[in-house]
Amino acid sequence: MPSPVTRIPPATSHRALERFQSALEFETDCWDVHASMQSDAKDFVLLDVRSPELYARGHVPGALSLPHGKIGASKLAEWSADTVFVVYCAGPHCNGAHQGAVRLAQLGRPVKLMIGGITGWTDEGFDLATGDAP
Repeated sequence: MPSPVTRIPPATSHRALERFQSALEFETDCWDVHASMQSDAKDFVLLDVRSPELYARGHVPGALSLPHGKIGASKLAEWSADTVFVVYCAGPHCNGAHQGAVRLAQLGRPVKLMIGGITGWTDEGFDLATGDAP
């Protein structure tokens, strides 16, 4: 009798490759964001899409505060149309990053989600910055 893990057989390697490779088009992780923020290769804009109050309590260093409900064409006007945005929220229990990603995609902007959000960031041992948005 198969275990609960193998009761449903895994996908073929070809299907698995398609699925997992496509996931990387939509998301990045805290380690990759941290490494990019520490280097000169920062080729994206990191958006904290939570409330300004939560941003002030603690955010990823270098992130800009732009609550997902405020994302609109006028707020993005200072960036070129091909600017990549990376969004995050509180963590796996929050869908704010998904809402922000939807709004950016609706505006034709390239977007990725930082999986884990603030929870993932601190779980990895990375520090948060505090203070209000500039």
